[in-house]
Amino acid sequence: MATPLILAAIGEVYLERAGILNLGLEAMMLLGAFFGVLGASLSGSPIIGLLSAIMAGLFAGLIFGIWVISLRANQIVTGAAMNIAALGLTSFLSRVIFGIRTLPTQVTGFKEWPIPILSDIPVIGRILFYHTPLVYFALFLVIIMTFILFRTTWGLKIRAIGEHPRASESVGIGVLSWRYGMSLLCGGLCGIAGATLSLAQLTTFVDNMTAGRGFIALAAVIFGRWNPIGASAASLVFGATDALQMRFQAFSVGLPPDIFLMLPYLLTLVGVIVFRSRRTQAPVALAKPYKREDAY
Repeated sequence: MATPLILAAIGEVYLERAGILNLGLEAMMLLGAFFGVLGASLSGSPIIGLLSAIMAGLFAGLIFGIWVISLRANQIVTGAAMNIAALGLTSFLSRVIFGIRTLPTQVTGFKEWPIPILSDIPVIGRILFYHTPLVYFALFLVIIMTFILFRTTWGLKIRAIGEHPRASESVGIGVLSWRYGMSLLCGGLCGIAGATLSLAQLTTFVDNMTAGRGFIALAAVIFGRWNPIGASAASLVFGATDALQMRFQAFSVGLPPDIFLMLPYLLTLVGVIVFRSRRTQAPVALAKPYKREDAY
């Protein structure tokens, strides 16, 4: 349950470290979910579906980058507009392509890949080593992206751009090109996150299937203090809460199911309030449009 959040949160960490605030994670994930199912439906292969989801996410990242980087549009408004547009677009295309059905179209999705020997360990074997490839990819990505961000020249450039883009430009760092790259990276990872929902968990597409997970991933970035490991740990907490509310409903506790459905979002609100009250320092140039000096 945490895998889509981890992927989207890592992409957002990199984008915010470069000074761009993206509220359109929900849109990018939703597009990835829909086009992942479309690609898998047309080809019969979840791999093609995953590639389709990545392409959809990259395209969404490019559109977002054009608006907020080149045109310097308000980043919050642009992200919100993309969310609304993606919700309507995917719902419309789903009806046009798959038709109006009693049951949604099922496609071939990713199967679990149990890791030999490790998956046979009592209790923890099935918990940690019996998942789809996308889960292993997300966990491996946490390590790689943390190393790149804090131990490489590329990571130093990204962090410098988010703190002082003018000074970064003065030493030869292409601020706009790096921000475009991070927007594409974020879009691509959100596309994979959406494909995880539609191809690994449900093997189908339904309207608004992301159900606010983009905003939860955004909160995980704040929880994790703009660090891939911290954001991933927060995503695991949110994923556990999401899984817990499903268990509560299955156990028929006797309370309305809406109370359990709101648990992940309630935790998100409480967490953001608590962590923001600790004066966690966001990148200084976050959400501030940048204009090159030679463009004046």
